[in-house]
Amino acid sequence: MLGAFDSMARKRLKTKAKTSRARKRGPAEARLAAICVRQWRSRLQERFLPRIIECLGHLSEEEIWWRPNEASNSIGNLVLHLCGNMRQWIISGLGGAVDIRERDKEFSERGPIARGELREELQQTVRQACAVLERIKAGDLARRYRIQEFDVTGYEAAAQVIEHVAYHAGQIIYVTKLKRARDLGFTRLPSASSEASERRLLV
Repeated sequence: MLGAFDSMARKRLKTKAKTSRARKRGPAEARLAAICVRQWRSRLQERFLPRIIECLGHLSEEEIWWRPNEASNSIGNLVLHLCGNMRQWIISGLGGAVDIRERDKEFSERGPIARGELREELQQTVRQACAVLERIKAGDLARRYRIQEFDVTGYEAAAQVIEHVAYHAGQIIYVTKLKRARDLGFTRLPSASSEASERRLLV
């Protein structure tokens, strides 16, 4: 009888401990989610998007669709590819929209789709992706999703998109510098005398 009582008491203590840990973890997880989302949205809206848009403005429409060889993609293709990836992984994968992506067409397109049309599509896609990220909860980021046949958490899905955009934005910047033969002035490190706000990565 005493053994059964001890067993029940131990179970209650374990349950209380788990509940206590969960309560402590809740606010910390929410803070982590908020930091990640703020960082992701800042990168998309305030770093990658303006730089890609500026690159499009520096190039002629012929240059936007230029390919150095058939094994490489044009800037136009890369913009379409970035939009397709953001739609599939964030707008559809995390946001629940219908997945209508046709990935092969992102690379087979030879254009010329006009600069303004590409710019508008990219801006709209970033707006929609950031709107999904803005409303997403910590629990949504922690749960698992099936996206493009990958089993990933929400954190992994969003991080994949940020990494993917950074990778191709670098290619777009490189081709633009190759064509214009000048520094675009995108990299500005803070000085020792700079304001604190200038030294923060998060916006």
